[in-house]
Amino acid sequence: MRDMTPLLLADAPGVAPAPFATAEGAKDLYFSLYADPSAQPEQARDFVAGQIAVARELPSDLPARLDQLQAWIEQRTEIVGQQYRDYLAARKNGAPRRYFSCRAHALYFIKGVAPTKLVDGAWLYGLTRQWDDVAFHPLIKTYLEELGDGLPDKNHVTLYRKLLATHGCESWEDLGDDHFLQGALQLALGHHAEHFLPEVVGYNLGYEQLPLHLLITSYELNELGIDPYYFTLHVTVDNAASGHARKAVQAVHDLMPKVGDRDAFWQRVVDGYRLNELGASTTSVIGEFDLQSELVAILAAKSGVGKNMHSDYCRVAGRSVNDWLTDPAQIPAFLAALEGAGWIKRGEDVEHSRFWRLVEGERAEMFGVFNAYELQVLRDWITSTADGKPASAQRVLTARARQRTLDQLGQGAESGMAHPVRGLIRRHANLDDADASNELRLLEQQVAAANGKQEAMQMLGRLLSPEIHHTAVGLMATRMYTQLFDA
Repeated sequence: MRDMTPLLLADAPGVAPAPFATAEGAKDLYFSLYADPSAQPEQARDFVAGQIAVARELPSDLPARLDQLQAWIEQRTEIVGQQYRDYLAARKNGAPRRYFSCRAHALYFIKGVAPTKLVDGAWLYGLTRQWDDVAFHPLIKTYLEELGDGLPDKNHVTLYRKLLATHGCESWEDLGDDHFLQGALQLALGHHAEHFLPEVVGYNLGYEQLPLHLLITSYELNELGIDPYYFTLHVTVDNAASGHARKAVQAVHDLMPKVGDRDAFWQRVVDGYRLNELGASTTSVIGEFDLQSELVAILAAKSGVGKNMHSDYCRVAGRSVNDWLTDPAQIPAFLAALEGAGWIKRGEDVEHSRFWRLVEGERAEMFGVFNAYELQVLRDWITSTADGKPASAQRVLTARARQRTLDQLGQGAESGMAHPVRGLIRRHANLDDADASNELRLLEQQVAAANGKQEAMQMLGRLLSPEIHHTAVGLMATRMYTQLFDA
């Protein structure tokens, strides 16, 4: 294990000047770290240092003393619990959804927070090298649980990737820098955890607290027929009694230096805690949604190809569809013309609109032009009134009710796991080609041939990185690492 003592006592890292004082560059850094974490390490460290400088201007609600941390968490949990009970009571008495105006709004949120969710837990990755130091065990266990201990149906990134694919929300790469800031921070902290150890501890302390928005989003996603499992899983694992929130407090106590400047360490923990407040958040992403603007953006993005794909006899308000699509700025007027000509009937069921029948249905002439997310935006826009409000309450099966129906039909459970769970190390096993890929067999052979546990853990730890852990070989490496770690 590397000696962490100098890092525990080190001065706070230097603060970088602009351009890293804002979200500018976050997206480029995000993809750069994902592609090659070892490239330009100074850029990643400067980015984090710049964001720390910004975060220091923000208030912190952390208690003044370390021994008050657990009570602080329990008090926060109680407050959030009461607020959630108030929310449920209001809903029961007829209050509308607090966050999501329609299903498209909920899917917009799922897409909008994808850059952060797809690197879930990344800030802790660098600590996996400290597996033989018990002080790091709470944080390493937290990371392994973020990875689902190697089980694909529990790995948080795998779950979120499936959620995006199910609803056609994969086009998150086009989001702005602000949406990538938290993900870039998590990747940079994870790949430079030794340089920013106190900040990692503080960031983890903030991230693993149970927020009210997590409870409400889980409730409203289920209500709209969207599987909330990814979110409800975080409600359970982040609990203050025995979950990640409790482990976060334990890590602060365990890693606080026994000699040296404890106050300086604590200040850096507070700096890391504040980093959670930067960039796009759950509530800001939810708040930026506008149904009309989202539909216009979707059609504008498609107009580059669509402007050449329609016959001249396709005319709306005396103009060809190709002509309407020539300039993306004309999309709002085009929608108004479709409505004026009766192609779209706002505030009614989608089947009453001729335009909808062109894009969805067995004999739809434009079938496949729009993905699931885009169709949902179009559906919700058509069925809403001109002021963007739903024309009437639509009956939607909750996600849980839909799953019960599928289970009754025998379609709910998958026949097998995407990546087979295999043994830890099989020195004399009959490795059949049908059992797993060559890569998985090779990993088993390499770990089995390792010169002791230290070498095996080092080999496996590299495969637990944010870029790899959700792949077949990464999941298997996580299972091996977890079993060796717990041995």
